Amino acid sequence: MTENPPAQRSRDAQTYPCDGCGARVEFAPGTTVLRCPYCGHEQQVVAVGRQVREHPYEELATLPAKAHGALGAHALVCQKCGARTDSDALAGRCQFCGAPLIADPSAGEQIVPEAVLPFAVDRDGVRTALRRWVSSRWFAPSTLKKVSEAESLKGTYLPHWTYDAHTETRYTGERGEHYWVTETYTVTVNGQAQTRTRRVQKTRWHPASGRVERDFDDLLVPGTQRMAEQQLERLTPWPLAEAVAFQPEYLAGYDALRYDVEPDDGLRTAKQSTEPMIRDDCLGAIGGDEQRLHSVDTAFSGITFKLMLLPVWLACYLHAGRTYQVAVNARTGEVIGQRPYSPAKIAAAVIAGLVLVVLVILLLVHYH
Repeated sequence: MTENPPAQRSRDAQTYPCDGCGARVEFAPGTTVLRCPYCGHEQQVVAVGRQVREHPYEELATLPAKAHGALGAHALVCQKCGARTDSDALAGRCQFCGAPLIADPSAGEQIVPEAVLPFAVDRDGVRTALRRWVSSRWFAPSTLKKVSEAESLKGTYLPHWTYDAHTETRYTGERGEHYWVTETYTVTVNGQAQTRTRRVQKTRWHPASGRVERDFDDLLVPGTQRMAEQQLERLTPWPLAEAVAFQPEYLAGYDALRYDVEPDDGLRTAKQSTEPMIRDDCLGAIGGDEQRLHSVDTAFSGITFKLMLLPVWLACYLHAGRTYQVAVNARTGEVIGQRPYSPAKIAAAVIAGLVLVVLVILLLVHYH
């Protein structure tokens, strides 16, 4: 990873003129071309000829301090109309003429994205996904099924960190092995004491300790706090293997947020996400019928990282005078978001459940 040049608070934004009519072309989802929204002319995105690579975590120490601090807005100068737009994003649109604006990430204050997962779902695909999502909502008002169009729709690239690491974990605990014993007990039947036996399961515990190893690949951590982490988690899984080396052309016509979660903070989150898997490895290594863990000591090595941009459609739709927000994974079509509920349908379901319980009770009483 090379050191970024000094930041420029005001600089020209990258735009891509159409070879056919001179307008600004945009990246066409699911393709490798830039397409003019006016004349339909297409221009091929020329691959940069490099592979997506993981960066050794030690490289962070060699970066200038500016790559680790909070950033303010910078001014982008539109090459089409000359207007200046204040933005803290990597890509957006000119607020005056609407031309796509793309900042040069290598000329900024942050780590340059290594990879991008280009948009694959277009606007028509979003409408299809939204109709499918609406029709599958339980307890939603029947009128919701008439919603098929988003009131607003914005394609946005969200920054994410990925981490690879090798772990070695030493653990101590106990291995439980089941065995059976026969116990004698006394019961009173018709006033007389009777002796009976029963088989009882017991557990014999033995000390256990050892070491387990695991390789983690592409631990994904959101690089922005603009969306709640729980929401971003619901958009998974992402086909990360389909990511390509970053090129600004893929951002043409879309918004792209800069990261506000620093790589050090992202690594801490990534390490925390490994704990359940490492714990399961330790329990499996202990073996036996039951396990107890007393201590888990994990060492991380060979840590690498990269910054990726993942595509999301952010949409709003109007229902019964209220606006609801949804997000669509622009690779898989997965939809998450807000939805209305029908009090009448919920009440009907509750009543139906109570009626069913009463019927079951009456049947049991009748047969007994």
